[in-house]
Amino acid sequence: MHDIDHIYIDGAFRAPHGTDTMELIDPVDGRPAARVRLADATDTRAAIAAARRAFGAWSATTPAERIGWLERLQRAVAQAERELVATMIEEYGGAPATCVATARRAAESFGLAAALLRTFAFERTAGAARVFMTPVGVAGLITPWNATYGFVCSKLATALAAGCTAVIKPSELSARQAALLARVLHGAGLPPGLFNIVTGRGDEVGAEIVRHPDVAKISFTGSTAVGKAIMRGAADTMKRVTLELGGKSPTILLDDADFEAAMPLAVAAAVNNSGQACLAGTRLLVPAHRLDEAERLAAREMAALVVGDPRRPDTRIGPMVSARQYERVQGYIRQGLAEGARLLVGGPGKPAGLERGHFVRPTLFSGVRNDMTIAREEIFGPVLSMIAYRDDDEAVAIANDTVYGLQAYVFGADAPRAARVAARIEAGRVFVNGLYDVPEAPFGGFKQSGVGREFGSFGLESYLEPKTVAGA
Repeated sequence: MHDIDHIYIDGAFRAPHGTDTMELIDPVDGRPAARVRLADATDTRAAIAAARRAFGAWSATTPAERIGWLERLQRAVAQAERELVATMIEEYGGAPATCVATARRAAESFGLAAALLRTFAFERTAGAARVFMTPVGVAGLITPWNATYGFVCSKLATALAAGCTAVIKPSELSARQAALLARVLHGAGLPPGLFNIVTGRGDEVGAEIVRHPDVAKISFTGSTAVGKAIMRGAADTMKRVTLELGGKSPTILLDDADFEAAMPLAVAAAVNNSGQACLAGTRLLVPAHRLDEAERLAAREMAALVVGDPRRPDTRIGPMVSARQYERVQGYIRQGLAEGARLLVGGPGKPAGLERGHFVRPTLFSGVRNDMTIAREEIFGPVLSMIAYRDDDEAVAIANDTVYGLQAYVFGADAPRAARVAARIEAGRVFVNGLYDVPEAPFGGFKQSGVGREFGSFGLESYLEPKTVAGA
């Protein structure tokens, strides 16, 4: 049993003022794994005050000075990769490849921010005026449980690069990962107060960050429902808000696609991070006249996924993060059956031999209509819905018939045609004929998948305010 009894404020580890505790359960075997003492609103105010004190000096640093600190953070996280990965596997239950990629992306975030600073124009001209891009102030960074290192580090790197200071609220379900990351980041030796990590519940710590007048910006990744609440709460103090929210991403296989080559990628897009990913391609759109072939190949890929203990190197699908998430996914699988979807692989219940943990059987449905619940709502588990279409126009119409618009995937042999289809999809990112890693490009959603963008220059500018100076 791990005891997590400290938070990180003003460059030091301290016991929380909050006294509430919660027990974290090992998702692999269902046994108690950790006890975390949660921060409260008093702790949050102390963290905000520390960030506010540190802001004046940090916002006055040069890009070259910030580059040096970002590179120190990159080295610190990279050197801790093995421990970061092991802790993520143990606490979250992520598959090995996912956890390694998350830890590496976390370190890379600081390097990418440093590289961006080398070319970013903080001073520009607009007619006869000069425009100075100035840091907005203290940033509240609120992150989910499904890739804690990556979310915390990418947001923090961008905030620091802009000259902002930060108060970070990671998910309480990621308390061990957050505590380890705080220790790793502390090792880089940054001046006190530049970043503060306060682990607590959203309705207390998160709410205090959202309403506090000394927080100038919120960057949140999580559910659409919580994002809406944050936007409403932030309006009272006119905070700048970046929201990266849910998705119900389509994967379109065009009728000229090589299904043998594309299907492994389509399934991988659906079950990335055990399906616990906002950008998962969970609606698979296939031409009706090739439906039988698509069903056969998708069923083969889904059935071959190795579900099990994430400590095994061949595991592709680990457990759901919690009993609550397990039950959520089970409810959607049962709903799909009740609404008439045709089950090809998986179904309700746990895989044989994995009855103790929060394991889900990778599940493939066909005969799905886009008005079914499993095609409308974000499941956040390894459940893939196959939907038939007649022609390109109908495929695009189905893809866009959703309140979400985060990500999409298109596969086809005729590259210009695939690009034309991609251009018509209402989504913040569309990958054509592959699964790509493009951390320099903007990431964010259309419609109810979010507001604003992260990554690259677009993400950096969301932490900056343009100030026009004329006549001087």
